[in-house]
Amino acid sequence: MMIYADNAATTKMSRAAIDAMLPCMERDFGNPSSLYSIGQRAKELLEQARADVAAVIGAAPREILFTSGGSEADNQALRSAAELGRRSGKTHIISTAFEHHAVLHTLKRLEKEGFEVTLLDVHEDGLVRPEELQAALREDTCLVTVMFANNEIGTVQPIRELGAICRAHGVLFHTDAVQAMGHLPIDVQADNIDLLSASAHKFHGPKGVGFLYARKGVPLTNLIEGGAQERGRRAGTENVPAIVGMAAALKESAANMQANAERMTKLRDRLIRGIGEIPHAALNGDAARRLPGNVNFCFEGIEGESLLLLLDDRGISASSGSACTSGSLDPSHVLLAIGRVHDVAHGSLRLSIGEDTTEEEADYIIQNVKEAVEYLRSFSPVWRDLMSGKSSFIL
Repeated sequence: MMIYADNAATTKMSRAAIDAMLPCMERDFGNPSSLYSIGQRAKELLEQARADVAAVIGAAPREILFTSGGSEADNQALRSAAELGRRSGKTHIISTAFEHHAVLHTLKRLEKEGFEVTLLDVHEDGLVRPEELQAALREDTCLVTVMFANNEIGTVQPIRELGAICRAHGVLFHTDAVQAMGHLPIDVQADNIDLLSASAHKFHGPKGVGFLYARKGVPLTNLIEGGAQERGRRAGTENVPAIVGMAAALKESAANMQANAERMTKLRDRLIRGIGEIPHAALNGDAARRLPGNVNFCFEGIEGESLLLLLDDRGISASSGSACTSGSLDPSHVLLAIGRVHDVAHGSLRLSIGEDTTEEEADYIIQNVKEAVEYLRSFSPVWRDLMSGKSSFIL
């Protein structure tokens, strides 16, 4: 049996996305900036995709800027808000300790440029407390950036409440919605969102394309200069096939969101119950306020990398955290942020199931995770010390 359980890293492209893209490569291949008919047909497809994406999140088409993905959108959102703040003498930014590195690394760069950054605690349950955001706001705060749903432990933040606090204080609110888009309902108006980042390959679209929502009236700072594309905010000929594929995938995901979420949540909870039977294992993040397809556990006495290799031998593709940092030997910054100690954080497993995951596959995962953990512990010196009482259990 072959089971793909790493949809948080990337998803398989949907048939709808592929079918939408093919005509853009075979027939409607023109440059959308051209005046002749082939180019204008590509322009029409580009603008229809913009309207389709905007409609899913309750935005206006002109508020959608196409990018190469979530990381670029995060960078442009943060740099734009920071530049706008600097102009009015506001150089304080609030975020969280478990953001994606596209946000955290950009914040580090902004600190070197004179900005002050406050990182909110996400607590053991992986959730931001609105009252703590309220307390952290200052007169010179120019931006709050909090991810919609965490890419590793899947916890879903109280975005609407956080956005309302920012709106009441006149502070721009950005959310990295890369993991949430297509899986959770998002309404940028009701959720009080000023800036939002998304990436197509997380909801069955192609890789290398995403979008930035910027509320009307929020000026953007260019990251790429050289042309008038995207209303002068991102130079370079638009990747029309990928953009059209992204719009098709997002429309399909939105149309099936409720049914998919209900089904995946049942399987997610089945996995949590089964894997939770393993001694000295702990679920990371709140059990209920999490993405429908996300399961993340720590196991005492093992290394996550070894567990992944054993599961791969048994046909299960999983992860120990973000694919962006999978080559690192350091424990996940997300797990450290929720209070896991280094030794425990090293023994983590992230399972992110998809819409086509079955009950049979979920049970196969549970069985094999149990067997693999038991096997790895059987020759682990760390586990031997724990069992003998030489060391103390943490979980």
